[in-house]
Order: sequence, then structure tokens, then C-alpha cells
Amino acid sequence: MAETHGLMERLEKAVTRLESLFSDSHRSGGMECDGINGVNGSIAPYVEAFDRLLNGSVAEFLRYSKILEGDVKTHAEMVRAAFQAQRSFLVLASQCQEPQENEVAMLLKPISEKIQEIQNFRERNRGSKMFNHLSAVSESIPALGWIAVSPKPGPYVKEMNDAATFYTNRVLKDYKNSDTRHVDWVKSYLNIWSELQAYIKEHHTTGLTWSKTGPVASPMSMRSVLTSGSCLSPPPPPPPPPGPPPIFDTETAKDEGTASRSALFAQLNQGEAITKGLRHVSDDQKTHKNPSLRAQGPPVRSPTKSHTPSPTSPKNSPQQNHAPVLELEGKKWRVEYQEDKNDLVITNTELKQVAYIFKCNKSTLQIKGKINSITIDNCKKFGLVFDNVVGIVEVINSRDIQIQVMGKVPTISINKTEGCHIYLSEESLDCEIVSAKSSEMNILIPQDGDYKEFPVPEQFKTAWDGAKLVTEPAEIVG
Repeated sequence: MAETHGLMERLEKAVTRLESLFSDSHRSGGMECDGINGVNGSIAPYVEAFDRLLNGSVAEFLRYSKILEGDVKTHAEMVRAAFQAQRSFLVLASQCQEPQENEVAMLLKPISEKIQEIQNFRERNRGSKMFNHLSAVSESIPALGWIAVSPKPGPYVKEMNDAATFYTNRVLKDYKNSDTRHVDWVKSYLNIWSELQAYIKEHHTTGLTWSKTGPVASPMSMRSVLTSGSCLSPPPPPPPPPGPPPIFDTETAKDEGTASRSALFAQLNQGEAITKGLRHVSDDQKTHKNPSLRAQGPPVRSPTKSHTPSPTSPKNSPQQNHAPVLELEGKKWRVEYQEDKNDLVITNTELKQVAYIFKCNKSTLQIKGKINSITIDNCKKFGLVFDNVVGIVEVINSRDIQIQVMGKVPTISINKTEGCHIYLSEESLDCEIVSAKSSEMNILIPQDGDYKEFPVPEQFKTAWDGAKLVTEPAEIVG
């Protein structure tokens, strides 16, 4: 009994010693994790700077968006979620080393999904009264992709900011003298990208800064950051138990294999007689002796073989069809999804009304009377004839557009469009044409009872004159 008691005491001491050693090693491992990036358990400086941006300009944008309510508020919450996803990525980069390029793409997936969600919301709400607000956000939110841009992520953000100003200018034009809340909203939103550019310039001038120590980033470590903030990946779960062994009909397989081999050996044992079943090919049927056969394309498949496509072969999904729309909604004329319609006419127009034309193909629209503005968006082979516009006519993301002005229009804007012909009237010769990222633009001027065509420059040259940059159209010498 005494020996047993002594043995139990020695075992208890050994267990206590092992527990102590395990506890010490666990604490030291945690200190190594906390010491990553040279900061003992604290947040990396560039993550703290990003938090200041979130609590500053992003929070201000959310506050003004809540004031406007509706679709703008919902859209702003999506923007907040996208910035939070980017913060999680920055935390990961501050704690882990840069992985392979394909791994980075997987880690960026949460951010890209948030961006896609924001853009899809705009597309689903094209009839919204705040469509310009939604478009400003949707066109510029890809700026969050700066973390994958090198060596100059800052200019990329500026380019996305410029895309937003196209629509924020329209918001300012509509509300500048009527509702200053929208003006404050525009300023707060554009301020986000200005501050993000300054943040990138200070902390990530040539690209995202990854940690030089710690584990290599992985989807597992990203999940760890999202749940507990730890930089070390939790151990992988144990593999699932093996499934039951496959059941084979051994007798059937054996019989079929034996029969196939027997038939094969029977053919081989024919000797010279094996060639008796071959058909003789004359010289006029041989492609190497008759070049004209080669020009007729590949040989016809043997009719003895079935080439029926597999039921699992991919099929092109049918294009989604939308019902055509031509209606007055409040003060907006909606003309959408018109196909092969050349007799579209809008009459009884008023000065406060606008027209929005979306995804019309091979169609022509005539607008009579005087209207405030006209927008052509995502249209192909579309013709527009109108009397008078007091504001602006805009062509966006379209192709092969023809516009004829019967009366007056002060400004025509062409953006991201291939092929646009504008026929001006005698009264509209003072019209200003503003173009960006577009090609094949021609202005037709009435002269002597006919029209003379003048191309809009697409290529420019810029030079330093000693004080400033001077840009002028480039003359192409053929």
C-alpha cells in the first residue's frame, strides 16, 4: 500500500509539472502572435489611420445619407459594410505575410462581393428618384479595389472619384438652389475618396503594405481575424471518416471484360485476313493527291457512330426579356427596352419633365415640344429627334447613336460611347459638345441646304509651355 501511495504522489507531481509547462508554452506562443508587426497586442498604425477615416468621413456620409432616407440610406449601409470588409483585410495584412497571387484573389472576394451588391442595387432601382445619388456611389465604389493595385493605388482612387463627379454634378444641378441636404451629401461622399487618397499616400504609396513576419495569409487566417482578431490560424478540422467501399458487380464486370478480350484476340488471330474488311480508297479520294478536297473542309463523320450531344453539355441560358416601357412617371418619361420600334413619339411635354431612355435597340424616338433634359443610357443603334431642350442631352455607355436637333439645346454630353452622329439645326449652332472616353463622334452642320460633317477629336497632345500644361487636338498625318 505504501508503494502504491508513493507512486500516486509521483504521478500527481508529474501531471502538475506537465500542466505548468504547457501553460507557459501557450503564453509564449500568444506573445509571439501579439508581437507580430512590432506592436505588442496593439493595432497596426495604418489600421488605426483607417479607423480614423471610418469614424470621420465615412461616418459623416452615413449621417447625411440617413437624413435623405430611402434608397440613399440603404445604399449607404452597403457602403459601410464594404469599408468594414476592407478594414478586415487591412488587419489581416498587418498581421500576416503576403500570400501567392491566387490566394490574394480569394481573400479579396468579400470586398468584391460587397462592391457587386452596391452596383446591383443601383441596377434594380433605375426608377428611383435618387438614381443620380445611387449612380455616383455605384460608379466610384470600385475604388476600394486599390488594395490590389500597385505601384500607384492613389491615382486609381482618383480615377474612380472622377467617375462619381459625373453624377454628383447632376445632383448639385438638381438641388443646389432647392435642398442643401443633397449638397452636403455630395460633399461628404466625395470627401471619403479625397481622404482615402491621402491615407494611401501616407501608408501605402506604392501598394498595400503587408507584414514581414507572422504566418502567410490564407482564407483560414481571414476567418480567424473576422471572429477573434487572432493572427494565427486555428487548427484545421479533422477529416471526415472514409465512406463505405464502392460496391462492384464483380461477376458482370468479369464476364464483360473476358468477352471483350476474347473478341479482340479473335480479330488479331485472323492474320492477313484482318485487312479484308478494309475499303479500297482510289487516288481521286486521297486528299494528299487531290488538293481540291482539302478546300472542302473536314471529312464527314462516319454515320455508324452516334454524336448526339450529352445531356449534361452546357447550354446558353436564354436572354432575359423585359417588357418595353413608354410612360410618364411623375416628371420623368421612361423609355426602356424598346426593340425595332421606329414610331415612338412623346407629345404633350412640359418644361419640368425629363426623359430617360434605357437599353433601346434599333429604334427611333421623337420628342415634341420643350423638355428639361434627355438621357440616353446603354442603347444601340438608336435615333433621337427632339424640338427643344433647356438643360442637357446626355449619351452614356451607348453605341451607334444618331441625334437630330430641330430647335435649341445648350449642351450635349457624350460619355463612354462608340459612334455618335449629331445633326444640329441653325438655331443650335452655339451648342457645346462635351465628350469623354468616346470615339467615332461627328457633328453635322447645316450648310447650303445640306449637312457638312465635322469629326470630334479623339486624340490629343499635351506639352509643357514653361508655366502650365497645354493640351490641343493632335493632327494625324496619313
